[in-house]
Amino acid sequence: MTLLPKIQPSLLAKKRYDKAYTLVLETEAYLGGQLFGPIKEGHRRDFFCLDSHTWVWHEEWLDKYKERHALTTYYHIRKDGILKSHGNQNYQLLTKQELDNFLKASKLYIETIPNKISTKYLK
Repeated sequence: MTLLPKIQPSLLAKKRYDKAYTLVLETEAYLGGQLFGPIKEGHRRDFFCLDSHTWVWHEEWLDKYKERHALTTYYHIRKDGILKSHGNQNYQLLTKQELDNFLKASKLYIETIPNKISTKYLK
């Protein structure tokens, strides 16, 4: 007896799960970016909770020469504070102002995005 029939259904289920997870995460990121007002043409902004201790802010834009730029900031929640990193930079503790802004943004996200997702996809 071969193992393939036993493995294939679980692989198919994993692919479906991964696809659904990606769709939800992309939708959350898009909606999270919309929380902070209009986005200029040629710009993209994403804000989302990746897991229980990681948040992501991502921006892309075209400069006046039509060159694409991107900046991704990771926020890592730890017992001793919230750390941020931009690209390859070292982690730094948030300043008081950054912490206040992050707490407001994450609270708004938590209060808004799950309801928008459930309203849009779980009818």
